[in-house]
Amino acid sequence: METAKQALSGIWRARLRLPLVAALLMAVASCGGGGGSGTATLPSSAYAARCAVPRSGTDPASGKPFPDAQGTVDDEKNWLRAWTSELYLWYREVPNADPSAYATPIDYFNVLKTRLLTASGKPKDRFHFTYSTAAWEALAQSGVEASYGVQWVSLSSAPPYRVVAAYTEPGSPGAAAGVARGAQVIAIDGVDAVTPSTAAQVNELNAAIAPSAAGELHQFTLLDVGATTARTVPLTSANVQTTPVQNVGVVPGFPGVGYMLFNDHLAVAEAKLIDAVHQLAGITDLVLDIRYNGGGYLDIASELSFMIAGSNATAGKTFEKIVFNDRYPTTDPLTGLPLRPVPFESAAGGYSVPRGQALPSLGLSRVFVLTGPGTCSASESIINSLRGIDVEVIQVGSPTCGKPYGFYPQDNCGTTYFSIEFEGVNAKGFGDYDDGFTPGGSGPANLPGCQVADDFSHALGDPQEARLAAALGYRASRTCPPPTHGLVREEAAIASLPSDGQLVRSPWRENRILRR
Repeated sequence: METAKQALSGIWRARLRLPLVAALLMAVASCGGGGGSGTATLPSSAYAARCAVPRSGTDPASGKPFPDAQGTVDDEKNWLRAWTSELYLWYREVPNADPSAYATPIDYFNVLKTRLLTASGKPKDRFHFTYSTAAWEALAQSGVEASYGVQWVSLSSAPPYRVVAAYTEPGSPGAAAGVARGAQVIAIDGVDAVTPSTAAQVNELNAAIAPSAAGELHQFTLLDVGATTARTVPLTSANVQTTPVQNVGVVPGFPGVGYMLFNDHLAVAEAKLIDAVHQLAGITDLVLDIRYNGGGYLDIASELSFMIAGSNATAGKTFEKIVFNDRYPTTDPLTGLPLRPVPFESAAGGYSVPRGQALPSLGLSRVFVLTGPGTCSASESIINSLRGIDVEVIQVGSPTCGKPYGFYPQDNCGTTYFSIEFEGVNAKGFGDYDDGFTPGGSGPANLPGCQVADDFSHALGDPQEARLAAALGYRASRTCPPPTHGLVREEAAIASLPSDGQLVRSPWRENRILRR
Protein backbone atom coordinates (compact mmCIF):
# COMPACT_ATOMS: atom_id res chain seq x y z
CA MET A 1 0.00 0.00 0.00
CA GLU A 2 1.09 3.53 -0.68
CA THR A 3 1.79 6.12 1.96
CA ALA A 4 -1.21 8.21 2.92
CA LYS A 5 -0.15 11.11 0.72
CA GLN A 6 0.47 8.89 -2.29
CA ALA A 7 -2.95 7.33 -1.88
CA LEU A 8 -4.56 10.73 -2.36
CA SER A 9 -3.30 10.97 -5.92
CA GLY A 10 -4.76 9.07 -8.83
CA ILE A 11 -8.09 10.86 -9.20
CA TRP A 12 -7.31 11.43 -12.82
CA ARG A 13 -5.14 8.96 -14.71
CA ALA A 14 -3.69 9.58 -18.14
CA ARG A 15 -5.36 7.65 -20.95
CA LEU A 16 -3.81 5.04 -23.24
CA ARG A 17 -0.71 3.96 -21.36
CA LEU A 18 -2.00 4.25 -17.79
CA PRO A 19 -4.99 2.39 -16.32
CA LEU A 20 -8.17 4.37 -15.82
CA VAL A 21 -9.22 4.31 -12.18
CA ALA A 22 -11.20 6.50 -9.83
CA ALA A 23 -10.22 8.65 -6.90
CA LEU A 24 -8.31 7.41 -3.91
CA LEU A 25 -7.90 3.81 -4.92
CA MET A 26 -6.13 2.08 -2.07
CA ALA A 27 -4.37 -0.09 -4.64
CA VAL A 28 -2.97 -3.37 -3.51
CA ALA A 29 0.80 -3.46 -3.79
CA SER A 30 2.35 -6.53 -5.37
CA CYS A 31 3.28 -9.02 -2.70
CA GLY A 32 6.65 -9.99 -4.08
CA GLY A 33 7.15 -13.24 -2.21
CA GLY A 34 9.97 -15.65 -2.73
CA GLY A 35 13.72 -15.41 -2.21
CA GLY A 36 15.42 -14.89 1.10
CA SER A 37 14.36 -15.95 4.53
CA GLY A 38 12.45 -12.71 5.14
CA THR A 39 12.41 -13.60 8.84
CA ALA A 40 13.89 -11.63 11.71
CA THR A 41 15.46 -13.97 14.25
CA LEU A 42 14.86 -11.74 17.30
CA PRO A 43 11.65 -10.29 18.76
CA SER A 44 10.57 -6.88 17.49
CA SER A 45 11.65 -5.23 20.73
CA ALA A 46 15.26 -6.01 19.84
CA TYR A 47 15.02 -3.83 16.73
CA ALA A 48 12.56 -1.16 17.88
CA ALA A 49 13.70 2.47 17.63
CA ARG A 50 17.01 1.49 15.98
CA CYS A 51 16.79 4.04 13.21
CA ALA A 52 18.80 4.87 10.13
CA VAL A 53 18.04 8.54 10.86
CA PRO A 54 17.21 8.88 14.56
CA ARG A 55 15.02 11.75 15.74
CA SER A 56 16.31 14.02 18.47
CA GLY A 57 14.54 16.18 21.00
CA THR A 58 11.11 15.73 22.55
CA ASP A 59 8.00 14.14 21.11
CA PRO A 60 5.38 16.93 21.21
CA ALA A 61 2.57 14.39 21.59
CA SER A 62 3.94 12.68 24.71
CA GLY A 63 6.30 15.33 26.07
CA LYS A 64 8.96 12.63 26.39
CA PRO A 65 12.29 12.34 24.54
CA PHE A 66 12.17 10.34 21.34
CA PRO A 67 13.37 6.76 22.00
CA ASP A 68 15.41 6.60 18.78
CA ALA A 69 18.94 5.25 18.72
CA GLN A 70 21.37 4.97 15.84
CA GLY A 71 20.66 1.93 13.71
CA THR A 72 20.32 0.94 10.08
CA VAL A 73 17.67 0.49 7.40
CA ASP A 74 18.07 -3.26 7.95
CA ASP A 75 17.20 -2.79 11.63
CA GLU A 76 13.99 -1.01 10.62
CA LYS A 77 13.10 -3.79 8.17
CA ASN A 78 13.85 -6.47 10.75
CA TRP A 79 11.59 -4.68 13.20
CA LEU A 80 8.80 -4.65 10.64
CA ARG A 81 9.10 -8.36 9.91
CA ALA A 82 9.24 -9.35 13.58
CA TRP A 83 6.42 -6.98 14.54
CA THR A 84 4.25 -8.33 11.70
CA SER A 85 4.92 -11.91 12.71
CA GLU A 86 3.96 -11.13 16.30
CA LEU A 87 0.85 -9.00 15.82
CA TYR A 88 -0.60 -9.15 12.30
CA LEU A 89 -4.02 -10.81 12.39
CA TRP A 90 -3.22 -13.05 9.41
CA TYR A 91 0.50 -13.49 10.10
CA ARG A 92 0.46 -17.05 8.70
CA GLU A 93 -0.59 -15.67 5.29
CA VAL A 94 2.22 -13.09 4.92
CA PRO A 95 4.56 -13.83 1.97
CA ASN A 96 8.13 -14.79 2.78
CA ALA A 97 9.59 -11.70 1.11
CA ASP A 98 13.32 -10.95 1.07
CA PRO A 99 13.83 -7.57 2.83
CA SER A 100 16.94 -6.83 0.76
CA ALA A 101 14.75 -6.66 -2.36
CA TYR A 102 13.05 -3.50 -1.08
CA ALA A 103 14.75 -0.11 -0.99
CA THR A 104 13.05 1.34 2.07
CA PRO A 105 11.26 0.07 5.18
CA ILE A 106 7.97 1.40 3.80
CA ASP A 107 8.48 -0.50 0.53
CA TYR A 108 9.05 -3.64 2.56
CA PHE A 109 6.04 -2.99 4.82
CA ASN A 110 3.84 -2.76 1.72
CA VAL A 111 4.26 -6.50 1.02
CA LEU A 112 3.90 -7.72 4.61
CA LYS A 113 0.23 -8.58 4.32
CA THR A 114 -2.06 -11.39 3.19
CA ARG A 115 -2.69 -12.02 -0.51
CA LEU A 116 -6.07 -13.70 0.06
CA LEU A 117 -9.42 -12.38 -1.17
CA THR A 118 -12.89 -11.94 0.30
CA ALA A 119 -15.89 -13.90 -0.98
CA SER A 120 -16.63 -11.13 -3.49
CA GLY A 121 -13.06 -11.17 -4.82
CA LYS A 122 -11.75 -8.04 -3.07
CA PRO A 123 -8.34 -8.15 -1.34
CA LYS A 124 -8.92 -9.25 2.26
CA ASP A 125 -6.43 -6.64 3.49
CA ARG A 126 -7.25 -3.34 1.75
CA PHE A 127 -6.24 -1.35 4.80
CA HIS A 128 -2.44 -1.45 5.01
CA PHE A 129 -0.79 1.98 5.08
CA THR A 130 1.72 4.32 6.71
CA TYR A 131 1.78 7.92 7.84
CA SER A 132 4.38 10.37 9.07
CA THR A 133 4.13 10.12 12.86
CA ALA A 134 4.05 13.89 13.33
CA ALA A 135 1.26 14.26 10.78
CA TRP A 136 -0.68 11.31 12.18
CA GLU A 137 -0.63 12.69 15.73
CA ALA A 138 -1.93 16.06 14.56
CA LEU A 139 -4.66 14.50 12.45
CA ALA A 140 -5.93 11.93 14.92
CA GLN A 141 -6.27 14.36 17.81
CA SER A 142 -7.54 17.54 16.19
CA GLY A 143 -8.54 16.58 12.66
CA VAL A 144 -6.23 19.26 11.26
CA GLU A 145 -5.13 18.55 7.68
CA ALA A 146 -3.86 20.68 4.81
CA SER A 147 -6.79 21.02 2.44
CA TYR A 148 -9.44 23.38 1.11
CA GLY A 149 -11.99 21.93 3.52
CA VAL A 150 -13.87 20.27 0.66
CA GLN A 151 -14.60 16.54 0.66
CA TRP A 152 -14.28 15.57 -3.01
CA VAL A 153 -15.83 12.48 -4.59
CA SER A 154 -14.77 10.96 -7.91
CA LEU A 155 -17.79 9.65 -9.81
CA SER A 156 -16.24 8.32 -13.00
CA SER A 157 -13.52 5.84 -13.81
CA ALA A 158 -13.04 6.89 -17.44
CA PRO A 159 -13.32 10.14 -19.42
CA PRO A 160 -15.32 12.23 -19.05
CA TYR A 161 -14.15 12.37 -15.45
CA ARG A 162 -16.45 13.81 -12.83
CA VAL A 163 -15.21 15.06 -9.44
CA VAL A 164 -17.79 16.76 -7.22
CA ALA A 165 -17.99 18.22 -3.73
CA ALA A 166 -19.74 16.03 -1.17
CA TYR A 167 -19.63 18.56 1.67
CA THR A 168 -17.56 21.49 2.87
CA GLU A 169 -16.09 22.12 6.31
CA PRO A 170 -17.47 25.22 8.06
CA GLY A 171 -15.03 28.12 8.13
CA SER A 172 -12.75 26.54 5.52
CA PRO A 173 -11.38 28.10 2.32
CA GLY A 174 -13.92 26.05 0.38
CA ALA A 175 -16.79 27.39 2.46
CA ALA A 176 -15.55 30.96 2.05
CA ALA A 177 -15.50 30.48 -1.72
CA GLY A 178 -19.06 29.16 -1.71
CA VAL A 179 -18.17 25.62 -2.76
CA ALA A 180 -21.35 23.68 -2.08
CA ARG A 181 -22.41 20.05 -2.32
CA GLY A 182 -22.60 18.88 -5.92
CA ALA A 183 -20.23 21.48 -7.39
CA GLN A 184 -18.26 19.77 -10.19
CA VAL A 185 -14.59 20.43 -10.92
CA ILE A 186 -14.36 21.48 -14.57
CA ALA A 187 -10.74 22.69 -14.60
CA ILE A 188 -7.90 23.54 -12.24
CA ASP A 189 -5.39 26.25 -13.15
CA GLY A 190 -6.77 26.11 -16.67
CA VAL A 191 -6.17 22.35 -17.03
CA ASP A 192 -9.21 20.44 -18.24
CA ALA A 193 -10.32 18.19 -15.36
CA VAL A 194 -12.98 16.38 -17.38
CA THR A 195 -10.82 15.13 -20.24
CA PRO A 196 -7.14 15.69 -19.38
CA SER A 197 -5.00 14.74 -22.35
CA THR A 198 -1.47 14.17 -21.02
CA ALA A 199 0.23 12.54 -18.05
CA ALA A 200 1.65 15.94 -17.09
CA GLN A 201 -1.87 17.36 -16.85
CA VAL A 202 -2.96 14.39 -14.78
CA ASN A 203 -0.11 15.05 -12.34
CA GLU A 204 -1.02 18.74 -12.11
CA LEU A 205 -4.63 17.94 -11.33
CA ASN A 206 -3.80 15.36 -8.68
CA ALA A 207 -1.32 17.68 -6.98
CA ALA A 208 -3.86 20.48 -6.90
CA ILE A 209 -6.83 18.48 -5.63
CA ALA A 210 -4.78 17.04 -2.72
CA PRO A 211 -2.43 19.83 -1.57
CA SER A 212 0.58 18.66 0.40
CA ALA A 213 0.80 21.74 2.61
CA ALA A 214 -1.02 24.89 3.61
CA GLY A 215 -0.61 27.96 1.42
CA GLU A 216 -1.01 26.37 -2.03
CA LEU A 217 -3.10 28.56 -4.34
CA HIS A 218 -5.03 27.09 -7.26
CA GLN A 219 -7.75 28.39 -9.55
CA PHE A 220 -10.74 26.01 -9.54
CA THR A 221 -13.34 26.23 -12.29
CA LEU A 222 -16.57 24.83 -10.87
CA LEU A 223 -20.04 24.11 -12.19
CA ASP A 224 -22.52 24.53 -9.36
CA VAL A 225 -25.71 22.47 -9.08
CA GLY A 226 -28.40 24.04 -11.24
CA ALA A 227 -25.95 26.40 -12.98
CA THR A 228 -25.42 26.50 -16.73
CA THR A 229 -22.19 28.50 -16.60
CA ALA A 230 -19.05 27.55 -14.69
CA ARG A 231 -17.28 29.98 -12.38
CA THR A 232 -13.61 30.21 -11.42
CA VAL A 233 -12.64 30.73 -7.79
CA PRO A 234 -9.23 30.85 -6.10
CA LEU A 235 -8.73 28.24 -3.39
CA THR A 236 -5.75 28.42 -1.03
CA SER A 237 -5.07 25.34 1.06
CA ALA A 238 -4.98 25.79 4.82
CA ASN A 239 -4.60 23.68 7.93
CA VAL A 240 -8.30 22.92 8.18
CA GLN A 241 -9.80 21.50 11.35
CA THR A 242 -12.52 18.96 10.66
CA THR A 243 -15.98 19.56 12.13
CA PRO A 244 -16.97 15.90 12.55
CA VAL A 245 -20.60 16.47 13.56
CA GLN A 246 -22.75 18.79 11.46
CA ASN A 247 -26.35 19.63 10.52
CA VAL A 248 -27.83 18.51 13.84
CA GLY A 249 -31.54 19.08 14.35
CA VAL A 250 -35.11 17.90 13.90
CA VAL A 251 -35.89 17.24 10.23
CA PRO A 252 -38.10 20.10 8.93
CA GLY A 253 -41.68 18.92 8.60
CA PHE A 254 -41.07 15.70 10.56
CA PRO A 255 -41.62 16.32 14.29
CA GLY A 256 -39.76 13.84 16.48
CA VAL A 257 -37.27 12.82 13.78
CA GLY A 258 -33.71 13.91 14.49
CA TYR A 259 -30.86 14.05 12.00
CA MET A 260 -27.11 14.41 12.32
CA LEU A 261 -24.23 14.17 9.87
CA PHE A 262 -21.31 12.36 11.53
CA ASN A 263 -18.15 12.28 9.42
CA ASP A 264 -15.18 11.23 11.60
CA HIS A 265 -14.53 9.42 14.89
CA LEU A 266 -11.91 11.97 15.94
CA ALA A 267 -11.09 13.01 19.49
CA VAL A 268 -12.95 16.30 18.98
CA ALA A 269 -16.08 14.34 17.96
CA GLU A 270 -16.68 13.26 21.55
CA ALA A 271 -17.78 16.73 22.68
CA LYS A 272 -19.68 17.39 19.44
CA LEU A 273 -21.69 14.16 19.74
CA ILE A 274 -22.58 14.88 23.36
CA ASP A 275 -23.82 18.33 22.35
CA ALA A 276 -25.80 16.81 19.48
CA VAL A 277 -27.55 14.28 21.71
CA HIS A 278 -28.49 17.03 24.19
CA GLN A 279 -29.88 19.03 21.26
CA LEU A 280 -31.93 16.06 20.04
CA ALA A 281 -33.39 15.15 23.44
CA GLY A 282 -37.00 14.01 23.11
CA ILE A 283 -36.88 12.70 19.55
CA THR A 284 -38.57 9.39 18.74
CA ASP A 285 -36.41 8.48 15.72
CA LEU A 286 -32.87 9.29 14.65
CA VAL A 287 -31.41 9.40 11.15
CA LEU A 288 -27.64 9.00 11.58
CA ASP A 289 -25.87 10.03 8.38
CA ILE A 290 -22.55 8.18 8.26
CA ARG A 291 -22.27 7.84 4.46
CA TYR A 292 -18.84 9.56 4.53
CA ASN A 293 -17.62 8.32 7.92
CA GLY A 294 -14.58 6.08 7.59
CA GLY A 295 -14.20 5.49 11.33
CA GLY A 296 -11.52 6.36 13.86
CA TYR A 297 -11.46 5.77 17.60
CA LEU A 298 -13.52 2.75 18.61
CA ASP A 299 -14.29 4.31 22.00
CA ILE A 300 -16.13 7.15 20.23
CA ALA A 301 -18.26 4.57 18.38
CA SER A 302 -19.04 2.85 21.68
CA GLU A 303 -20.02 6.14 23.32
CA LEU A 304 -22.33 7.11 20.45
CA SER A 305 -23.94 3.67 20.42
CA PHE A 306 -24.70 4.04 24.13
CA MET A 307 -26.10 7.53 23.56
CA ILE A 308 -28.44 6.15 20.87
CA ALA A 309 -29.69 3.09 22.77
CA GLY A 310 -29.50 4.24 26.39
CA SER A 311 -28.70 2.47 29.63
CA ASN A 312 -31.62 0.03 29.72
CA ALA A 313 -30.63 -1.58 26.42
CA THR A 314 -26.87 -1.54 26.98
CA ALA A 315 -26.31 -2.23 30.69
CA GLY A 316 -23.94 -5.15 31.07
CA LYS A 317 -23.91 -5.77 27.31
CA THR A 318 -20.94 -6.15 24.97
CA PHE A 319 -20.35 -3.40 22.44
CA GLU A 320 -17.60 -5.34 20.69
CA LYS A 321 -15.34 -8.26 21.49
CA ILE A 322 -11.80 -7.82 20.20
CA VAL A 323 -10.08 -10.88 18.76
CA PHE A 324 -6.32 -10.88 18.06
CA ASN A 325 -4.36 -13.56 16.23
CA ASP A 326 -4.06 -17.04 17.70
CA ARG A 327 -0.89 -16.14 19.61
CA TYR A 328 -3.04 -14.08 21.99
CA PRO A 329 -6.25 -15.94 22.85
CA THR A 330 -6.72 -14.29 26.23
CA THR A 331 -4.42 -11.26 26.41
CA ASP A 332 -4.19 -7.95 24.59
CA PRO A 333 -0.62 -8.12 23.23
CA LEU A 334 -0.19 -4.35 23.18
CA THR A 335 -1.36 -3.55 26.71
CA GLY A 336 -0.67 -6.88 28.37
CA LEU A 337 -4.13 -6.79 29.93
CA PRO A 338 -6.61 -9.68 29.87
CA LEU A 339 -8.95 -9.55 26.89
CA ARG A 340 -12.36 -8.36 27.98
CA PRO A 341 -15.31 -7.32 25.84
CA VAL A 342 -15.52 -3.60 25.06
CA PRO A 343 -18.64 -2.31 26.84
CA PHE A 344 -21.09 0.31 25.70
CA GLU A 345 -19.34 3.29 27.27
CA SER A 346 -21.73 5.31 29.43
CA ALA A 347 -19.09 7.85 30.41
CA ALA A 348 -16.74 10.00 28.37
CA GLY A 349 -13.28 8.62 27.67
CA GLY A 350 -11.53 11.96 28.05
CA TYR A 351 -10.99 12.60 24.34
CA SER A 352 -12.45 16.11 24.32
CA VAL A 353 -14.48 16.29 27.54
CA PRO A 354 -13.36 15.29 31.05
CA ARG A 355 -12.94 11.56 31.49
CA GLY A 356 -15.79 10.00 33.44
CA GLN A 357 -18.40 12.60 32.55
CA ALA A 358 -21.78 10.86 32.30
CA LEU A 359 -23.13 10.66 28.77
CA PRO A 360 -26.67 11.65 27.79
CA SER A 361 -28.81 9.19 25.85
CA LEU A 362 -31.83 9.06 23.57
CA GLY A 363 -33.09 5.61 24.56
CA LEU A 364 -34.12 4.62 21.04
CA SER A 365 -35.12 1.10 20.02
CA ARG A 366 -34.30 1.73 16.36
CA VAL A 367 -32.06 3.96 14.28
CA PHE A 368 -31.89 4.79 10.58
CA VAL A 369 -28.38 4.89 9.15
CA LEU A 370 -27.47 6.48 5.81
CA THR A 371 -24.47 4.66 4.34
CA GLY A 372 -22.15 4.43 1.36
CA PRO A 373 -18.87 2.74 0.41
CA GLY A 374 -17.11 5.35 2.57
CA THR A 375 -18.91 4.04 5.68
CA CYS A 376 -16.13 2.04 7.21
CA SER A 377 -14.62 0.43 10.28
CA ALA A 378 -15.67 2.16 13.54
CA SER A 379 -18.83 3.35 11.76
CA GLU A 380 -19.67 -0.24 10.89
CA SER A 381 -19.09 -1.10 14.55
CA ILE A 382 -22.02 1.16 15.45
CA ILE A 383 -24.25 -0.79 13.09
CA ASN A 384 -22.99 -4.18 14.23
CA SER A 385 -23.01 -3.46 17.95
CA LEU A 386 -26.57 -2.12 17.97
CA ARG A 387 -27.73 -5.15 16.01
CA GLY A 388 -26.03 -7.27 18.66
CA ILE A 389 -28.36 -5.94 21.38
CA ASP A 390 -31.48 -6.03 19.17
CA VAL A 391 -31.75 -2.34 18.43
CA GLU A 392 -33.33 -2.25 14.97
CA VAL A 393 -30.92 -0.75 12.44
CA ILE A 394 -32.51 0.33 9.17
CA GLN A 395 -29.97 1.02 6.42
CA VAL A 396 -30.56 3.39 3.52
CA GLY A 397 -27.94 3.99 0.84
CA SER A 398 -25.39 1.58 -0.57
CA PRO A 399 -23.20 -1.17 0.91
CA THR A 400 -20.57 -0.18 3.48
CA CYS A 401 -16.85 -0.74 2.94
CA GLY A 402 -16.52 -3.98 4.94
CA LYS A 403 -13.86 -3.53 7.61
CA PRO A 404 -14.47 -5.48 10.82
CA TYR A 405 -10.76 -5.04 11.57
CA GLY A 406 -8.54 -2.57 13.39
CA PHE A 407 -5.18 -1.84 14.95
CA TYR A 408 -3.10 0.13 17.36
CA PRO A 409 -1.10 2.70 15.35
CA GLN A 410 2.60 1.93 15.85
CA ASP A 411 5.40 4.46 15.52
CA ASN A 412 8.93 3.41 14.66
CA CYS A 413 11.63 5.89 13.66
CA GLY A 414 9.17 8.64 12.69
CA THR A 415 6.79 6.52 10.61
CA THR A 416 3.50 5.27 12.02
CA TYR A 417 2.52 1.88 10.63
CA PHE A 418 -1.05 0.65 10.35
CA SER A 419 -1.27 -3.14 10.10
CA ILE A 420 -4.42 -5.13 10.86
CA GLU A 421 -4.09 -6.63 14.34
CA PHE A 422 -7.59 -7.58 15.44
CA GLU A 423 -11.16 -8.13 14.35
CA GLY A 424 -14.33 -7.22 16.23
CA VAL A 425 -17.54 -9.16 16.82
CA ASN A 426 -20.75 -8.02 18.47
CA ALA A 427 -22.61 -9.37 21.51
CA LYS A 428 -24.01 -12.19 19.38
CA GLY A 429 -20.56 -13.15 18.08
CA PHE A 430 -21.15 -11.75 14.58
CA GLY A 431 -18.39 -9.98 12.68
CA ASP A 432 -18.50 -11.55 9.23
CA TYR A 433 -19.06 -8.46 7.09
CA ASP A 434 -15.80 -8.06 5.21
CA ASP A 435 -17.84 -7.27 2.08
CA GLY A 436 -19.87 -4.68 3.98
CA PHE A 437 -23.42 -4.29 5.27
CA THR A 438 -26.03 -4.13 2.50
CA PRO A 439 -29.52 -2.59 2.73
CA GLY A 440 -32.27 -5.08 1.81
CA GLY A 441 -31.93 -8.80 1.26
CA SER A 442 -31.76 -11.67 3.72
CA GLY A 443 -28.08 -12.57 4.23
CA PRO A 444 -26.35 -12.29 7.62
CA ALA A 445 -24.77 -8.93 6.71
CA ASN A 446 -27.92 -7.53 5.09
CA LEU A 447 -30.16 -5.07 6.91
CA PRO A 448 -33.73 -3.92 6.39
CA GLY A 449 -33.89 -0.78 4.30
CA CYS A 450 -33.41 0.61 0.81
CA GLN A 451 -30.60 0.84 -1.74
CA VAL A 452 -30.51 4.48 -2.84
CA ALA A 453 -27.76 6.25 -4.78
CA ASP A 454 -26.09 9.35 -3.37
CA ASP A 455 -27.89 12.55 -4.32
CA PHE A 456 -25.56 15.48 -4.94
CA SER A 457 -28.37 17.79 -6.05
CA HIS A 458 -29.65 18.43 -2.52
CA ALA A 459 -27.94 19.54 0.68
CA LEU A 460 -27.24 16.98 3.38
CA GLY A 461 -30.07 17.13 5.90
CA ASP A 462 -32.56 18.39 3.33
CA PRO A 463 -35.65 16.13 3.61
CA GLN A 464 -35.74 16.03 -0.21
CA GLU A 465 -32.20 14.58 -0.42
CA ALA A 466 -32.70 11.09 -1.83
CA ARG A 467 -31.34 9.03 1.05
CA LEU A 468 -32.95 11.06 3.80
CA ALA A 469 -36.22 11.12 1.84
CA ALA A 470 -36.07 7.33 1.47
CA ALA A 471 -35.46 6.89 5.21
CA LEU A 472 -38.43 9.12 6.00
CA GLY A 473 -40.57 7.22 3.52
CA TYR A 474 -39.52 3.85 4.89
CA ARG A 475 -40.33 5.07 8.40
CA ALA A 476 -43.87 5.84 7.27
CA SER A 477 -44.62 2.84 5.06
CA ARG A 478 -41.75 0.30 5.21
CA THR A 479 -41.42 0.65 1.43
CA CYS A 480 -38.54 1.83 -0.74
CA PRO A 481 -38.44 4.29 -3.64
CA PRO A 482 -37.67 3.10 -7.20
CA PRO A 483 -33.98 2.15 -7.68
CA THR A 484 -33.20 5.34 -9.64
CA HIS A 485 -34.60 7.66 -6.96
CA GLY A 486 -32.23 10.57 -6.45
CA LEU A 487 -29.85 9.49 -9.20
CA VAL A 488 -28.08 12.58 -10.53
CA ARG A 489 -25.03 11.20 -12.29
CA GLU A 490 -24.25 9.33 -15.48
CA GLU A 491 -24.58 5.61 -14.76
CA ALA A 492 -22.64 4.52 -17.83
CA ALA A 493 -19.62 6.58 -16.79
CA ILE A 494 -19.39 4.97 -13.36
CA ALA A 495 -20.40 1.40 -14.12
CA SER A 496 -17.11 0.02 -12.81
CA LEU A 497 -17.27 1.94 -9.52
CA PRO A 498 -19.21 1.41 -6.31
CA SER A 499 -22.55 3.16 -6.64
CA ASP A 500 -21.29 6.34 -5.01
CA GLY A 501 -17.84 6.64 -6.58
CA GLN A 502 -14.72 7.03 -4.45
CA LEU A 503 -14.10 9.51 -1.66
CA VAL A 504 -10.90 11.50 -2.08
CA ARG A 505 -9.42 11.19 1.39
CA SER A 506 -6.48 9.87 3.34
CA PRO A 507 -6.55 6.21 4.40
CA TRP A 508 -6.12 7.31 8.04
CA ARG A 509 -9.80 8.27 7.90
CA GLU A 510 -10.91 4.66 7.36
CA ASN A 511 -9.96 3.03 10.63
CA ARG A 512 -10.97 1.21 13.78
CA ILE A 513 -8.42 2.44 16.28
CA LEU A 514 -7.77 1.40 19.87
CA ARG A 515 -6.10 3.77 22.29
CA ARG A 516 -3.57 2.26 24.66
